[in-house]
Amino acid sequence: MSAPAPARLTPDPGLTPAFAAVRARLGLVAVLFALAGVGWWWTARQMQGMDEGPWTGLGALGWFLGVWVVMMAAMMFPSVAPTVALYSRMTRKRSPLSPLLFVGGYLVTWAGAGLVAFALVATVDEVAGDVLAWDRAGRWVAGATLVVAAVYELTPLKDVCLGKCRSPLGFLLGSWRDGRWGALRMGARHGGWCVGCCWALMASLFALGVMSVVWMAFVAGLIAIEKTLPWRRVANYGTAVVLLTLGVLLWLAPHGIPALTVPGDGMVDEMEPMGS
Repeated sequence: MSAPAPARLTPDPGLTPAFAAVRARLGLVAVLFALAGVGWWWTARQMQGMDEGPWTGLGALGWFLGVWVVMMAAMMFPSVAPTVALYSRMTRKRSPLSPLLFVGGYLVTWAGAGLVAFALVATVDEVAGDVLAWDRAGRWVAGATLVVAAVYELTPLKDVCLGKCRSPLGFLLGSWRDGRWGALRMGARHGGWCVGCCWALMASLFALGVMSVVWMAFVAGLIAIEKTLPWRRVANYGTAVVLLTLGVLLWLAPHGIPALTVPGDGMVDEMEPMGS
């Protein structure tokens, strides 16, 4: 393995090199943002009318996996764009394919995370039936998921994984692999750190409504803030407070959460005119 030319740089100064790379690779960053925009548009079309609130059904595996990968592109490309731009700037050969392979490896890892999530939900359905129904344990499990996500925000593991995302130069120098296969492997490895950083936030998305574009945008916003806000601790603790508040509200006053689809409400509304 040979290290890239920039390996002689001074110790990693956080996000500064990545933001400098963004200015040098504006075309590449624009492409990633455009792909994210297309992903938002396509995902919104696919999920229209499918939001059933907490623990919305995931559909067939093939359909879910397709939507999940596009969803991850829409949610993650803006926050991962600085890292991709820095990788592109560090490569000796200015090949437009290498950054795309890096992004491809990143999405492969997130696709694997989606498969794990689908398998977990399918296992729960198979073993415990409709235990996640709102009128059974669904409401309480959803609230607990958000509380656990809030706690995870303050753990050492979260701190380590987020550090990899917020220090892309250190990550790239420490895991550099040459060539196209190396680009794919590095992207997949970066995706692994990203999954470690964001899995609890993604679990929160399932607990709030994985087919809701509003909650999808909400979680994507939290991820972007954590990865790019200069005040790292403020972002972490702020996210923890928001998740904890949502978890408690889910337990005590779910109707007080804006944009939350409370299962069963639509059925009640439809039945009311019949009794009038």
